[in-house]
Amino acid sequence: MALLSIRDLAVRFAGAPDAAGAVAGVSLEVDAGECVALVGESGSGKSQLLLACLGLLAAGGRASGSARFDGRELLGADGAAARQRGRGIGLVFQDATGSLTPHRRIGTLLAEVAVAARGCPAAQARQEVGHMLERVRLPDPARWSRAYPHELSGGMRQRVALAAALMARPRLLFADEPTTALDPTVQAGVIALLDELRQDTGMAVLLVTHDLGVAAALASRIAVLRAGRIVESAATATLLRNPRHPYSAELLAALAGGACA
Repeated sequence: MALLSIRDLAVRFAGAPDAAGAVAGVSLEVDAGECVALVGESGSGKSQLLLACLGLLAAGGRASGSARFDGRELLGADGAAARQRGRGIGLVFQDATGSLTPHRRIGTLLAEVAVAARGCPAAQARQEVGHMLERVRLPDPARWSRAYPHELSGGMRQRVALAAALMARPRLLFADEPTTALDPTVQAGVIALLDELRQDTGMAVLLVTHDLGVAAALASRIAVLRAGRIVESAATATLLRNPRHPYSAELLAALAGGACA
């Protein structure tokens, strides 16, 4: 049984015409320990799919279909029930700065995740912070655990956001454009780190990205999303070698063009 099984998932927003559904009947599976990439341009519905699974859609958003994590249905729950069903799923937002509370120190933020998600005693959670910052290769953890988000560089904030998600010890990580706005060198470091952590912890990753290069570096399978629908899904090597849908071929051509630029 797949760790995450999505069946005919659709997302609609109140007041929008049916044709404007953000997600239109997506089916997708992620097995334990694997990384699957959901690739598509901005507005294709990638982030809305993740938010629907976590019960985080904006006001007026409605999800239908099924999304089962470890056999538990995620859709149709709210409040404490939603938190319980989603326990074991971590999320890294594409805007690391926006996901970190600006007036809270980094160490406090990370410790709070362990307490809230795992019921970890506060003293133990504080002890784990330094170890986690070391795991995401943040230099001088003791120093930066006392810092505020604005005192860190963009790459460092992205690592802190990843550390925060991992403090919950998730079995599945939703990574929503985790390398957006990073320069190529920092991006490569974050990609390598994410793959290393996946292999070390055995967690599965559902990676959302518009960049086939990032998907190729991390994922064993790629699903291409366009206008809320998956138009092609294949093993990474197969899709990169022989894309069958014109849109997949356009994304691959854009990657090749960027590499040559």
